[in-house]
Amino acid sequence: MTGEDTTVATPRPPVRQAVLVRSGRAHTFDVFVRTIDAWWPRTPFSAGHERVREVRFERFEGGRVYEIWSDGTEVDWGRLRVWEPPRRFVLSWRLTGVETEVELAFAELGPALTRVTVEHRGWERLSEAQLAAACRTPGGYSGGAFDEGWAAILGRLRSAAEG
Repeated sequence: MTGEDTTVATPRPPVRQAVLVRSGRAHTFDVFVRTIDAWWPRTPFSAGHERVREVRFERFEGGRVYEIWSDGTEVDWGRLRVWEPPRRFVLSWRLTGVETEVELAFAELGPALTRVTVEHRGWERLSEAQLAAACRTPGGYSGGAFDEGWAAILGRLRSAAEG
């Protein structure tokens, strides 16, 4: 085995992003899980990009989050490990090649104001080569592309929840 094929024991910090949404917590949570197909940016943040016909979110612990391509192919993004609506959910994340974990939390700051935070963790499970291949945009983990990606995704969620 070469050094490129092994994982690094050095901890890598989680990717953390947050956004304020002018919407109640229950509504914001609901927009994320029930209408993800309408607002999630398929390119570049899916496996199939333009082939994706639909994104589905099964709303129960153990449920899948997955995409369906125009030819019927299903690609899992992950499974719900924790399901606590409308407060948070934790999802295994398989689009990184090696499974990582994503936690979304929805904090009610007022009747029509919600702070949505994402923590994407488990990067130490990936080798350097896997880490470089895991990102859909230039720069990869080390260059901040996952930070930028999650910020863009949360921005789309905010627009959907506020609109």
